[in-house]
Amino acid sequence: MNKIGIYPGSFDPITFGHLDLIERGSKVFDILYIAISKNVSKNTFFSPEDRKVMIEELTKEYDNVKVVINDKLIAYFAEDLKATSLLRGLRAVTDFEFELQMASTNHLLNPNVDTVFMMTKTEYSYLSSSMVKEIAKFDGDISNFVPKLVEKRVIEKFNSMK
Repeated sequence: MNKIGIYPGSFDPITFGHLDLIERGSKVFDILYIAISKNVSKNTFFSPEDRKVMIEELTKEYDNVKVVINDKLIAYFAEDLKATSLLRGLRAVTDFEFELQMASTNHLLNPNVDTVFMMTKTEYSYLSSSMVKEIAKFDGDISNFVPKLVEKRVIEKFNSMK
């Protein structure tokens, strides 16, 4: 029986912190789905399809990682994929309360899915996609936060908006 996990998120854009969790999660699960979720409360920078293309390119070395776009509640989407675990990263204590609520809610919606928490590496504990976009918006250097492919796409996107 395969251990199937889902790492859900908006990944807008994907950062080195996300990629670290994908790498580590790929060692825990036989199949790890990266689920690009459509979050109605967020105005996204990149389309889900653009994010999917970038993530597929950045994770192509992992044979057991698959990138999908999700427009359902993640607890229900887990049923579709026959996943029993959700992978979530914790950067700091401040993430824990929100993530605990989400894990409890997801388990209530789908008792067959558990949440697996991984602490982010210290060097990524401050990192967020929102921060990357904010820095890039003001022409700051984001090369320490995202891969070259993502850096190029973020800069192109901001330049096209000017």
